[in-house]
Amino acid sequence: MSTSTPSTCTFTFTAHDGTELAYHVQGEGEPLLCLPGGAMRASAYLGDLGGLSAGRRLILLDLRGTGDSAVPADTSTYRVDHQVADVEALRSHLGLESADLLAHSASGNLALLYTAAHPQRVRRLALITPTCWAVDLAESPETRLADIRRRAGSEPYDTAIAAYERALAAIAAGGNPDEADWMAAMPLAYGRWDETARAHAALSPVQKNAEASAAFAGPGAFDPPATRAALGRFAGEALVLAGDLDSNPSPALAARLAELFARGVADVQRGGGHFPWLDEPRWFADRVERFLATGA
Repeated sequence: MSTSTPSTCTFTFTAHDGTELAYHVQGEGEPLLCLPGGAMRASAYLGDLGGLSAGRRLILLDLRGTGDSAVPADTSTYRVDHQVADVEALRSHLGLESADLLAHSASGNLALLYTAAHPQRVRRLALITPTCWAVDLAESPETRLADIRRRAGSEPYDTAIAAYERALAAIAAGGNPDEADWMAAMPLAYGRWDETARAHAALSPVQKNAEASAAFAGPGAFDPPATRAALGRFAGEALVLAGDLDSNPSPALAARLAELFARGVADVQRGGGHFPWLDEPRWFADRVERFLATGA
C-alpha cells in the first residue's frame, strides 16, 4: 500500500516475522537505501539529506517500532543483529539485485552487519558519522571530553559541556544520565546551534523509540572479529564521513574504520557536527553523490 505527499511517498512491506515496516521515497534517480540512527529514531530526521534527493531516489527505512513502522510482536528483535533481515527484506521487496547503502550514526552498526552478511548486495557503502560498536571501535570518555572541550569559551557550549560532563560521570558511576543533561548537551551535536538545529534536536525525543534504543546494542548483538574479517573481504567501496566538530566518531576514529575495508576512504567535513547535512548541505550532498557516482 502507499500514501503520498507532493515530495514523499510512503510504502509498506512485511518483514520475515510478519512485522509491517514502512519506508519513504524521495527524489528520482538511482536508489539509495538509507538507514537512520538514534539509535531507533524515525527516518524523518534525515530530511532529504542536504538535497541528496536531487540526484538520488532516497529509500528511507523506518526501523521496526519507529516512525510509520509497526511495533514487533517480539521486542527482542529490536537488537541490531536481528534487523539485518529487515534490510535484506527491503532490498528484496524493491527487486534490487544490489544497491548503494547509506547509514547514519548508530545505524552504521546495522550497515556494517548487513554488509558483512550480504556483501554481494551492497555496491557502495556510505557511513555518515557512524558509531562502530560492531567492529569494537569506540571513543574513550577521555577522548570525547577532550574533543568537546575544544568548543569551550562561549554559550551555549559552556553549558552544554558541563551537562555532557555530568552525563558521562553518571555513566561512569554505573547510573543513568539525567535526560535533561542529554538535552542540554545537544548543541555539541551540531556544527551550528541555529534555529534549524534547535528544531531538529527538539524532535529527537518524539521520534525515538526509547525501549528499542535501549535494546539496539544489547548483549550478544556483535561479534567484532567475525565482522572485521567479513568487511575485509567486501569487494565494494566504502566512505566514512566524519564532522571535524563531532566527538563520536572523531575524524581519527572514522579513519580507523575506513582502514578495515579493502577499498575504504575517510573524509572530514569542516565545520560539521554529528548531522553534517544540516551544517553544510551543498558540500555534504556533493561529496556523497560524488562517492556514489565515481567511488572512493
